[in-house]
Amino acid sequence: MFEKYFKLKENGTNVRTEVIAGITTFLTMAYILAVNPGILSATGMDANALFTATALAAVVGTLVMALWAKLPFALAPGMGLNAFFAFSVVLGMGYSWQFALTAVLIEGIIFILMTIFNIREAIVDAIPKSIQTAISAGIGLFIAFIGLQNAGIIVNNDATLVHLGDITSGSALLALIGLVITSVLIIKKVKGDLLIGIIVTALIGIPMGITQMKGFASLPPSIEPIFFKFDFSQVFTFDMMIVVFTFLFVDIFDTLGTLVGVSRKANMLDKDGKVPNVKKAFMADAVGTTVGAMLGTSTVTTYVESAAGVSEGGRTGLTALVTALCFVAALFFAPLFIAIPGAATAPALILVGLFMLSPIKELDLSDYSESIPAFITILAMPLAYSIAEGITLGALSYVLINMLAGNFKKLSIPMYILAVLFVLKYIFI
Repeated sequence: MFEKYFKLKENGTNVRTEVIAGITTFLTMAYILAVNPGILSATGMDANALFTATALAAVVGTLVMALWAKLPFALAPGMGLNAFFAFSVVLGMGYSWQFALTAVLIEGIIFILMTIFNIREAIVDAIPKSIQTAISAGIGLFIAFIGLQNAGIIVNNDATLVHLGDITSGSALLALIGLVITSVLIIKKVKGDLLIGIIVTALIGIPMGITQMKGFASLPPSIEPIFFKFDFSQVFTFDMMIVVFTFLFVDIFDTLGTLVGVSRKANMLDKDGKVPNVKKAFMADAVGTTVGAMLGTSTVTTYVESAAGVSEGGRTGLTALVTALCFVAALFFAPLFIAIPGAATAPALILVGLFMLSPIKELDLSDYSESIPAFITILAMPLAYSIAEGITLGALSYVLINMLAGNFKKLSIPMYILAVLFVLKYIFI
C-alpha cells in the first residue's frame, strides 16, 4: 500500500528508512510542544490548552503535506512567528490574543488564495539559482546554530553577542558527548545514526540529571479555552494590516527557504530545478495556518528540522506521515517526549548543518555578481536568526548589485517587484 501510494522504490527509499526518518524529524522538532505553550501563554492563553493545540496544528499541517503533497516535510507552529505573536502584537502593541489569532486566521486565508492563484509559486521561480543554492547552506549554518544554542554550547554575551558556554558540565557537555557518539555512527554508516544518537544521548542524560522523566502517559488537555476565539472588531484597522503582512512575509520566505534548501540537499528538485508538488506543499502550510488559528495557536510553517529526516533518507510523504503520527502519540505521551532535552537533539541539528552545506559546491565563487549575494544570504540566516531575512537581504542585494553593475539581463520583472517590496518592508515595518 505504501509503495503504491508514495512510490517508494521510484524515490530510492523503503518503509524502514521512511519510518526512521519520520521519527528523527519528530524528535528534532518535538521541543515545540514545550516551547510554543511557554511563549504564547505569556499573553494569558491557557498553557495546557496550547500544548494540545500545538500538537493538533502540527498533525493537520503535516498530514496535508504527507498525503497530498507527498513530501517528507513536517509542519508546526513556527518559532519566531510565535514570539512576534506574543511579544510584539499582544504585549508590545497591547492587543488581545484574540486579535492576534484573528490576524493569523486572515493570513491563512490569504495564503490559501495566493496558493490557488500560483502567486507563491511565482515568488519561488523569481529567486535566482545562486540564491536558491545559498539558501541550503544558510539553513545549514542556521540549524547548526540552533543546535549549539539549545545545548548551551553557545550562549549570550552582552559584549560580543555570543561566546562559548561552560562545556565541562551540564547540557553543553552532554551535547558534546552526543556529538562524538553520533559522528562515529555516521562515519560507520549505521542506519538510523541520527535517531540512535538522540536516544543514546537522552539516556546518558538521565544519570547526569539533565534528562528528567516526569511521568509516562496522560490524557491531552482540552482546547476549549482557546478554541475559535476570534476578535473581528478591528479587522479593517491599519495595525491589523501591518500584523497580517508581517505574518505573511515571514511565513512565505521561511517556508520557501525550507522547501528549496532541503529539497536541493536531498536531490529532490525536478529537471527544471523546481521543488516537486510545490503548490501542494504551500497549500499544506496555508491549511495548517488556518486550522491552527481555529485551534488557538500561531502561524504554522514548514520546519527546517525536516532536514534531519531527509538526512536519514526520507524522500516521500511517508516520512511526514510518520512524523504526524508521532505528534498524535505525543498527545497521550507528553511527559515522555518532552523529557528529551535540547542537549540530546542538538548533535543531530549540528551535523545536519554540515550535510546542508554540500550544495555550495554548485556555486561559482569567482562570479562575484552571483557569489556576493549568495554569501550575504548564507551569512544573514544564522546572524539575523531568520531564514526569511537571509532570503530578503540576499535577493535585495542581488538586484542592487547587478543593476548597478549593468547586468540587466540577469534581472527579471518579478525580481524588481520583490526588491521594491523588500525595501518597503524595511521602511514601514
